[in-house]
Amino acid sequence: MSTSSKCPFMGSTGARTEPVAPSNDSWWPNRLNLKILRLHSDLSNPMDKSFNYAEAFKKLNLSAVKKDLYALMTDSKPWWPADWGHYGPFFIRMAWHSAGTYRTFDGRGGAGTGNQRFAPLNSWPDNVNLDKARRLLWPIKKKYGNQLSWADLFILAGNAALESMGFKTFGFGGGREDIWEPEDDIYWGSETEWLGDKRYTGDRELEQPLGAVQMGLIYVNPEGPNGKPDPLGSARDIRETFARMAMNDEETVALVAGGHTFGKCHGAGDPKLVGREPEGAPMEEMGLGWKNKLRTGVGVDTTSSGIEGAWKPNPTKWDMGYFNTLLGYEWELVKSPAGAWQWLAKDVQE
Repeated sequence: MSTSSKCPFMGSTGARTEPVAPSNDSWWPNRLNLKILRLHSDLSNPMDKSFNYAEAFKKLNLSAVKKDLYALMTDSKPWWPADWGHYGPFFIRMAWHSAGTYRTFDGRGGAGTGNQRFAPLNSWPDNVNLDKARRLLWPIKKKYGNQLSWADLFILAGNAALESMGFKTFGFGGGREDIWEPEDDIYWGSETEWLGDKRYTGDRELEQPLGAVQMGLIYVNPEGPNGKPDPLGSARDIRETFARMAMNDEETVALVAGGHTFGKCHGAGDPKLVGREPEGAPMEEMGLGWKNKLRTGVGVDTTSSGIEGAWKPNPTKWDMGYFNTLLGYEWELVKSPAGAWQWLAKDVQE
């Protein structure tokens, strides 16, 4: 991917310096791709051929896993401190970004395979710093082994996060089997740079089967269409992309408002101080990416989306604060410390 694109924010975080030879696909981009016939073979799967995940999951002590997850929520680590001492909002974002790639036209994407562990999703601009969320979960995954897939753990962590902050879920349904290599057969768009939007024609007609508005985003651009602060344009994009995830307006409002009842955005400083994504980071980063050189680089110094601040008071509690803040104040357009467009409530009590 080219790194020449700009905001929102992790679309340009440095350039490769090592020489890269052109691949056969570069020379002949239209040749028939037979690699997809060999995807997800036994050679890439570390499990025995006799392994049955459904049977393994039945033996899992789900209550014990949830107890461990509840404990993790408030066990803030110095290498990646939890906002307000609670990782819940972070895990909700991770879970939603696992599920939010789903689109109805071809049924691809979604949370069913744990594909967020692999390229390109693990390095999408919209997934900035979720590598740390997955690293936080590693001790729990290691403890329960093959009885708990990464795919199930991502969603279970989101459920546990919601429950730990006062939301009542309908429960959890497991059974998602992990993949063990990238899903090279999924079409995410033809753009060759992050945040490109060549997927549109005519009067902003989005190409099928795509659901996201730009390359490397889960759904819409948080600053507005193509980074332009246009609320009506954002509403149009939101309605279209969520419809492609089989959601109507009511369901979209419930998901957006409910999800943004928790947590905050991170835009503490200059995005140029943030390093490469995991797939482009140096080997010594050990699978992590987006190393931030702004002061401590973590906590209040974090830059992710580029937008800065919480959506409501008390962002670790399930309540009506999102709607109360949204509808109870006048809003003004400002730039974040990272230079991103965002709307700020006037005269709000911090």
